[in-house]
Amino acid sequence: MTSPNLIILYVKDPAESVGFYRGLLGREPVANAPNFAAFALDGGFTLGLWRRSSVEPQPSALGNRGEMAFMVPGEGSVAARYQEWRGRGLPIAQELTQMDFGQTFVVLDPDGHRLRVCEPDQ
Repeated sequence: MTSPNLIILYVKDPAESVGFYRGLLGREPVANAPNFAAFALDGGFTLGLWRRSSVEPQPSALGNRGEMAFMVPGEGSVAARYQEWRGRGLPIAQELTQMDFGQTFVVLDPDGHRLRVCEPDQ
């Protein structure tokens, strides 16, 4: 069986993105080169940040066509994370709101990638 264990975001400036994700994730990158950086995440997953201009083959389109989600357990945890990230001045794309799947909000990283916070699936 094969399971994905790496998500790669194409970014304008990996150094800027490393600063953003270092603060957001509270950890240091495990790889940090001029064109690529990576953060080891819990559960054996890795977040890669690849300089958009050095990606091969070049992507056919750019934009926020997907999201990276952070599921936070515990009553009030989504609202608490919203207050924390808002206090950091992160750009809010969707204010804290109630949806079919529970409380949620969306912030943007320096390249406009959507980062959603929500409750875990039941």
